Amino acid sequence: MSSLGLLSIGRVSVDLYAEQIGVSMSDVTTFRKSVGGTATNVAVATARYGHHVALATRVGDDQFGRYIAHALEHTFNVDPRFITTHPTLKTPLAFAELDPPEDPTIFFYREPAAPDMEIETTAELLAAVDEARIFWVPASRFAFTRSRVTVTGLLERRARRTHTVLDLDWRAMFWASEAEAHDAISPMLDHVSIAIGNRKECEVAVGTDDPDEAADRLLERGLEAVIVKLGGEGVMVATAAGRERLMPNTVEVVCGLGAGDAFGGAFCHGLLQSWSLPDAVRYGNAAGAIVAARMMCADDMPTGPEVDAFLGERDRR
Repeated sequence: MSSLGLLSIGRVSVDLYAEQIGVSMSDVTTFRKSVGGTATNVAVATARYGHHVALATRVGDDQFGRYIAHALEHTFNVDPRFITTHPTLKTPLAFAELDPPEDPTIFFYREPAAPDMEIETTAELLAAVDEARIFWVPASRFAFTRSRVTVTGLLERRARRTHTVLDLDWRAMFWASEAEAHDAISPMLDHVSIAIGNRKECEVAVGTDDPDEAADRLLERGLEAVIVKLGGEGVMVATAAGRERLMPNTVEVVCGLGAGDAFGGAFCHGLLQSWSLPDAVRYGNAAGAIVAARMMCADDMPTGPEVDAFLGERDRR
């Protein structure tokens, strides 16, 4: 087996996408089923480029859990070693209402708790944290006590090695307040080398949505790089050596879900190829645009030739 390129840890669910676009859930009649969750989508997206990728998560001992485990291994080529089964909790569901399609609403069914909130540390998982060239952690991991303890321990073990990435991943439904989220997320900045987030996610993490001020505060915490997503204004890459703003790619949005995770997977591909940060972000921008113009998340993550073709077409315009 090839060396481990990416280990991501976090949420998984069965995603059910409304096939009727631009209508409320009460008027939806059919859905498309897939696998989802931030850490899961980033793992799938990175595996699309041929890398050895593993995901640490848990599913329920039910049909949905078996579907997820089989799909991740056999359809999406994600290493299944750390996808374990919880004996009592059910596999979560997430329903997506595409109204409007560019800003969908997600309805989570994770009660009384989700299996991925109870990921356990094992000797094999610790070895993977040591081995992986990239360790990807969504900030929503710290919203749940047991998950927070587990992931904090893994980050401490990782010891801020290069390419320890914190996806600032703000999900308001998982927190009692922004203040609670800040108090949990902020200490984790001292354990990572790269942070990625949009303006709102930066505000939760470091108290400001101004991109340059947020980058200043994050770099002052000792991070090697900060990626701030600016929506229609592109993406800013910040390091101690300087800053660069990269313009977005314009597409007709079919579904606003998954573009950020496609960005993350393509960005990881760039890191694993030892590209410069701006080049990795450009590739991520292209992958995100491709997925924004498609309906699904995991199923629609692009391959390398698709991203290359997109960038070639854009450059010819």
